[in-house]
Amino acid sequence: MKCLVIDDERPALDELVFLLGQDPRVTSVQGCDSATDALRVLQESEVDAVFLDVQMPGLDGLDLAQVLSRFKEPPPVVFVTAHEEHAVAAFELHAVDYVLKPVRAERLGEAVRRVVEAGGLQRGGDVRIPVERGGVTRFVERSDITHVEAHGDYARLHTAEGSHLVRTPLSSLAEQWAPAGFVRIHRSVLVSLPHVQELRLGGGRCTVLVAGAELTVARRHTRELRDLLTGRTP
Repeated sequence: MKCLVIDDERPALDELVFLLGQDPRVTSVQGCDSATDALRVLQESEVDAVFLDVQMPGLDGLDLAQVLSRFKEPPPVVFVTAHEEHAVAAFELHAVDYVLKPVRAERLGEAVRRVVEAGGLQRGGDVRIPVERGGVTRFVERSDITHVEAHGDYARLHTAEGSHLVRTPLSSLAEQWAPAGFVRIHRSVLVSLPHVQELRLGGGRCTVLVAGAELTVARRHTRELRDLLTGRTP
């Protein structure tokens, strides 16, 4: 994962660059001491995550996050700041995490984990999703995921080999994975269109068969799903 760090205070910037560089999931880290320099870097290269301070002279962190949100593919943003009062505004901008200074390595590692879960890891055109079980982290190809079920603030990813719980809400996955063919069929269920084997209509209800599991489609999603599966224009 390639990271970009923005902080106008050099000691804080250097420390964050160092700590991120120690994380095995991070392949490279670049630091900038202003939002202007950061935008210049982002125009010249792609990054997988942005870690930025909130209070900076000129264009501050919240302003920069708003600019990034208009990118065609906005990078995940983690705010790293000494000020708690900006947390609500940060999450309204869909920040992945909000880390308070002084930064602890363990807390920063948690932020990296959230970035990885939110966006996945690219490999060979697919996305690899990190899942943890018994202290071991495995990687599941997103293309192997047949459907996803909500579990509060978590989501359960189903594959032909089993299921995995990740600390990401279904609403976030619905938005992030829509371009990959994941659609909502119920308020608590997403399905991967390529894995839908059958669409069943009858008795006033609609279901789909996905990897051998029959899943109920909510009435409000039935027409859209049918149109998507049959190639019709909604």
